[in-house]
Amino acid sequence: MNSQTATKTDLCSQLTQLGLKATAAGLHDLIARATKSRWSPQLLLEELARTEIRDRSDRSLQQRLHRSRTGRFRPMADFDWNWPTKIDRSTIERALTLDFIPEARNLILMGTNGLGKTMFAKNIAHAAVHAGYTVMFRTAPELLADLHCDSPQQFRRKLNHYARPSLLCIDLCEVVSNVE
Repeated sequence: MNSQTATKTDLCSQLTQLGLKATAAGLHDLIARATKSRWSPQLLLEELARTEIRDRSDRSLQQRLHRSRTGRFRPMADFDWNWPTKIDRSTIERALTLDFIPEARNLILMGTNGLGKTMFAKNIAHAAVHAGYTVMFRTAPELLADLHCDSPQQFRRKLNHYARPSLLCIDLCEVVSNVE
């Protein structure tokens, strides 16, 4: 290993220690582009900052999507608005604007099984995560099982946990299905 390779490896380690993971991962490419284009030190630092901001934003989005637990779902673009005919499309489309979240209003989707309530809720939750909101999607049985506690302090702690996100989606469909 030559001294230049060792220096770049050391620099990669130091950048990683500083939390500059994207820059560390793409260091060789960054140096090559900067050298080839004869970037000024300021331009190099601006590119480094842009890269890190983009990477942190992407990682934050992925973490929020994972924590929301929306799982897989059919996107709204695939929904057939011609069936069922009783769905108020304008209400669903308005809900997808997320205007109810900053106003701290509730949104309740009611109807019989198979109409798409869970799909709508997951699409709304997904849109909220992409808009920067914290989201938690749980089924009612999951929520009830988690809230079953031995102590009032633990129960309060868990209630506070469910009160933290900007949007809490509780899917009741499994409760209704299990009652029948």
